[in-house]
Amino acid sequence: MEMVVSAIAGDLVNRFISFLIKKHESHANLQKKVERLQQLLRRVHMVVEEAEGRYITNSKMLLELKRLVEAMYQGYHVLDTIKYRVLCSSRAEKEVSSSSNALSLANSINCFRTNSINCFHTTRSTTIFDHLESSLENLETMVSNMKEFVFLVGGCERMSRSPYDTYLYTDNFMFGRQVEKQQIMSVLLQENIPPFAPTVLPIISTNRVGKKTLVAHVCNNDRVQSHFSSILRLNGESICRTEHGAFIQAGRTLVVVEFTSDIDDESWQKFYSSAKRMGKGSKIIVISRIENVSRLGTIRPMHINSLSLEEYSYLFKVLAFGSTNPEDHPQLSSVASELAVLMGGSLVVANVCADIFRKNQNVQFWQRILNKYRNVVANNLSVFREHPKLLMERDRQVDIAKLVSSTSAPLRLMPPHCEDDDCARDLPKVRFGDLIAGSVVPPKEEFELVAWESRIPSYKKYVNVAKFSGEVNVSERAVSPSKKRRRFN
Repeated sequence: MEMVVSAIAGDLVNRFISFLIKKHESHANLQKKVERLQQLLRRVHMVVEEAEGRYITNSKMLLELKRLVEAMYQGYHVLDTIKYRVLCSSRAEKEVSSSSNALSLANSINCFRTNSINCFHTTRSTTIFDHLESSLENLETMVSNMKEFVFLVGGCERMSRSPYDTYLYTDNFMFGRQVEKQQIMSVLLQENIPPFAPTVLPIISTNRVGKKTLVAHVCNNDRVQSHFSSILRLNGESICRTEHGAFIQAGRTLVVVEFTSDIDDESWQKFYSSAKRMGKGSKIIVISRIENVSRLGTIRPMHINSLSLEEYSYLFKVLAFGSTNPEDHPQLSSVASELAVLMGGSLVVANVCADIFRKNQNVQFWQRILNKYRNVVANNLSVFREHPKLLMERDRQVDIAKLVSSTSAPLRLMPPHCEDDDCARDLPKVRFGDLIAGSVVPPKEEFELVAWESRIPSYKKYVNVAKFSGEVNVSERAVSPSKKRRRFN
């Protein structure tokens, strides 16, 4: 009997030792792969940053740059997810049970696209290793094939950099969109095809994804400004009520027209007929969220999509940490990663949260904000069956009462639908960042919630009118402050 027990015990010991060896080998193998991923990301990032500082007119090169950028951000996201997993596994199970699965790569991406509450449940961690293998294979292939691309980029003219185009001024740079920016510039700097009527480029996207900011950056480019004698900004309403000959300029002109509603074909044709009298090489950019407006274009429209989860998460960390290295603060980094998923791609919320995070880089503070926003998302999914970002895009009310710990009454607001300074009302003002941070108590009556003020063109200031109520008729507007309004000509 003793011999049997001894044999069983020996077998168990051998199995345990075998398990430990395999676990050690698996950990060592994972570590090597992570180090290789970091090496590849450094090489690709170096090439991407250099390419983004050059004038690239070749469409195939721009397509290759876009592929490099996408692969780079996917790699960074995989890296962050693995670090998050390691951090979670080092904590007690009860401390991470509500969040340890939130960043499964496949489900996080799906969550970003569908904004479904089910997305915060995940599969097992093997999914992460599958994506690690996929990301490594993708980056390895790209690095081995990018010698020709690097050579061609070196022959492209270097563009001058403005302060807000660099990482040195975290608040004042336009993140990403470099490929789209180069594509727009390529259209603007080309000669018009016969009969040399102004080229019309429609740029279509949903609300608040950065289309006006993108166009403003293009208009501020030195080469674009020197190419056109004047750059004018109009809106759809002004086209319909203004004498069309009033905007005609003698030289080569760039006209940027924003449509918040559709325009009838007769009014557009009258405007375009007048535009044909502008100087040779003139161009028209049409900006709208209405897909039907794309019919006005003389060339294929450009559709601006929301940032991918990988790119959005990277942007949020750049903004939230500022000059601080996220590598030195793994707990803060894991909170930022989860919050990036919860925010669903909203640039306004990302900028507000990043601003208050930079001012207070305390783990408990960041975790408290994460819990608040998690409750906001869950509440809106429960009440309205949609993520707050989708509600805002569809001009529907959003309940943000969970950001205020002192109340259980609904606090509702609506997205912007008015952009005139004349719409301003004499109401108490509360900054969205202060409300999230808990440093202010919102008034019980109707008040203005200053959500975010852009520090780069087009200098938009987003203001919500909101109040506590069961059923609220609220309005939100985007105001261009007169002190910061810029003319392009």
